[in-house]
Amino acid sequence: MRAPKHAPGAVLHLNRTDSPARALRAAGVTPSRMRGQNFLVQGVVAARIVALVQPAAQDEVVEIGPGLGILTERLLAACVSRMQAIELDRRLADRLRQKWPGRLNVIEADFLKIDLRRIVTHPPVKIVGNLPFNVAAAILRKLGDARDLIGRMVLMFQREVGERLRAAPGGKAYGALTLLTLLDWEIIDHFRVEAGSFHPRPRVDAEVLALIPRRQPLCSAHLRATVIDVIRAGFAVRRKNLRNALAAGLRMKPQAIEQVLREAAIAPGERAERLAVHDFVRLAAAIAELRDSLGTLYDA
Repeated sequence: MRAPKHAPGAVLHLNRTDSPARALRAAGVTPSRMRGQNFLVQGVVAARIVALVQPAAQDEVVEIGPGLGILTERLLAACVSRMQAIELDRRLADRLRQKWPGRLNVIEADFLKIDLRRIVTHPPVKIVGNLPFNVAAAILRKLGDARDLIGRMVLMFQREVGERLRAAPGGKAYGALTLLTLLDWEIIDHFRVEAGSFHPRPRVDAEVLALIPRRQPLCSAHLRATVIDVIRAGFAVRRKNLRNALAAGLRMKPQAIEQVLREAAIAPGERAERLAVHDFVRLAAAIAELRDSLGTLYDA
């Protein structure tokens, strides 16, 4: 007998048998705080996430941390070409295989340890996931390394992380994570998810972000490492001005610092949190040019 479809705005726990707590007990799973296991249970939120994914028949979709499958179910209903789910918990992985045999490729693994290039078959893929709060930033960095494979991502973060990712220069949330994300991605949409939408309920709200890869890189491939180094050095100690931060973080000679800041038209007393990503790219280009001409810029 075919199971009835959930309405787009339905809540996952339609009755006591289907409740998240019962489903987890049946699978032998106790939510782990160390793993950041807070399962989305609100169908309204799930439907909104899937709408941002914009699943189409030709799409390959990779879901990170499907959990009980509230997003998986809706993505499969969209009849995407290929659906893969990466789930670390063996019992949840087994439950997903049993629920959708032949329709869902379940990879039992830690996403941070897999090679996405060996999994994706028809790029560009779409990535979706309710990311564990404790490793969300690390997962985002890993996805950045595979940005050439990805057409769109819809990811859920702890609200504080989401605010940092989309912060504007000069704000308290603006920092290295903001800029390192902007190097690879454009944030095209976002919305807040209240803590009550999860089981067990986390202590903080979440935020969903839709991201697409930049069509035009902000810097060349050979300059990228220098840009990243400059960003990290600039924000290593927020109370320092840029001149002192670069001296400490990059171990640059004082005269070299003065010269590259002058070349990049940035005041030595400026602070990193007031600069846009293009300023850091310009500064990194000045550093690379001077380094190439002198051979070294760094103190012994």
